[in-house]
Amino acid sequence: MKVTLFGGLGMLAMLAQGADVMSAAYWKRWSPAEQERIERDIRSNRMAEAAVRLPSVKPGTDVTVEQLSHDFLFGGNIFLFGDLKTPEKNKRYEDTFGTLFNAATVPFYWRTLEPEQGKPRYVAGSPYEYRRPPTDPVVAFCESKGINMNGHAIIYGMRRWGHPAWMPEDRKAMEPLFEGHVKELAQRYKGRVQRWDVVNESIDQANRGLMPDDYTFKAFTWAMRYFPETVRFNSNDNNIYAGLDMHRRYVEIVRNLIDRGVRVDNVGVQMHIYSPKMAADIAKGSDVLTPASNRAALDCLSDAGRPIHISEVTVSAPDGTEAGGEVQAEIARNLYRLWFSHPKAMGITWWNVVDGGAAPGEPSFSGLYDTDMNPKPAYRALDQLINREWKTRLTLKVGEDGSVRFRGFKGKYRLTWTDAAGEERHVDVHVDGSK
Repeated sequence: MKVTLFGGLGMLAMLAQGADVMSAAYWKRWSPAEQERIERDIRSNRMAEAAVRLPSVKPGTDVTVEQLSHDFLFGGNIFLFGDLKTPEKNKRYEDTFGTLFNAATVPFYWRTLEPEQGKPRYVAGSPYEYRRPPTDPVVAFCESKGINMNGHAIIYGMRRWGHPAWMPEDRKAMEPLFEGHVKELAQRYKGRVQRWDVVNESIDQANRGLMPDDYTFKAFTWAMRYFPETVRFNSNDNNIYAGLDMHRRYVEIVRNLIDRGVRVDNVGVQMHIYSPKMAADIAKGSDVLTPASNRAALDCLSDAGRPIHISEVTVSAPDGTEAGGEVQAEIARNLYRLWFSHPKAMGITWWNVVDGGAAPGEPSFSGLYDTDMNPKPAYRALDQLINREWKTRLTLKVGEDGSVRFRGFKGKYRLTWTDAAGEERHVDVHVDGSK
């Protein structure tokens, strides 16, 4: 039996590769023992046993087992769709979705979606807004490539990014407008967008401007009323290094919504290293975003009883140098491995895919590509994980009972063999550990 589960560099080689740019103090936190623990948890939580019956296939026949897709969602925001200035750059950006990423966060910020009341920017040719492409072409593109979509966000309490400038300064007058907005999105997109951040960043509402009373609960209630049941509803808030007090508060809010009859399907938590200095300090061994603190945050959020989406990931490089790019890659690699290993995680979404493509005030060195759309070390690190180490590829022989048995990463597979007449045959199966 020929088996390839974890291809490429391997864990020890990865540690050696990062040794030149990360300090001894960093590697003390992300030690070989820690890496072994992460590896065990990945195997335990992200893989499943499969037994596929092939009764018409002769025992002893070679069967190629190839994983086609992941159940786990690896995504990026798609805010620069069509905005990279040349057809070649736009094509490379688009190709990221479907090769590296199987999921995309689509921008539905109401403020820029409907800057003029009654004239939403859904269709191609709508007035230009930076990082806010018209939504219809983005949704159609993702559908054409089988990309899982997250609509971000239906309601956002931050006035700077959230609802439009024409919104009345009266919480009672706002309420029917909010409900109408939820209804309009539901009627236009129905089940085409698989997931929605129904409410974004509602914990700190006292400092974020006037909103309807109890708007978080009401927004989820309206979403349940108007969207089809197949659509998944997310909350989205907090930063993973915000501290356990904030995470407990977040869990209380989610559980309160659930107790009141609201359907919250996923809990989204963000992780933004906006500061280049913060990235440099992590490389020097600071106690931010350590394996222990990451696990403590995710374990706390697990008390909400829902899968966790690490929903917005920014990893700034310390600077634009080659060494800075390697630091960014090493931080990203280890965080992705740990998050992927956690039993409650269901997806990870990188935020700004291209250097210089962030919102005002966010870092310039946080992309997976540089400004010319050349892949950076961080891109190569994620590609190594997602498309090589975490993809199962096997060559097996059919057993005497006419079955093929293997353990692989959860997702869709294609089993291929040559029949007695010399014709290639295949069957597609889904491996998720369920009976």
